[in-house]
Amino acid sequence: MKHASGFLAIVNDAKTRVKEMDFREVKRRIDAGEKLTLVDVREDNEWARGHLPGAVHLGKGVIERDIEQAVPDQSAPLVLYCGGGFRSALAADNLQKMGYTNCISMDGGSRFADYHYLLIRTKRNILNLLGRGPTGRTPHC
Repeated sequence: MKHASGFLAIVNDAKTRVKEMDFREVKRRIDAGEKLTLVDVREDNEWARGHLPGAVHLGKGVIERDIEQAVPDQSAPLVLYCGGGFRSALAADNLQKMGYTNCISMDGGSRFADYHYLLIRTKRNILNLLGRGPTGRTPHC
């Protein structure tokens, strides 16, 4: 997908203030036992298609509203991720403005699936993938 120049401008501006980490490094740190709070900032339908185990879902449209209740500790290490690292950079920048001091945007977004990392899928999504969703039709990709 080609992104609009205005969108890319605000993403690049946010990235000047946000720490980024490659998804392989995030996985390595989690596997080593480091306590990181994974925050999926994607849309509901993207979350349903698959997300990282233990991740909290706070979509880009509501994260600023809901973060203080979901993660009250503003010093907690947060790793935000999305599809490509753009929305997570924007969200991390806003959380830093709200006082969160340990925000990381996962560069590469949800490419973890391409490397066969375990994903959690919702029951509804699994039924849709099997062609037994609420419409009874096989979903189209």
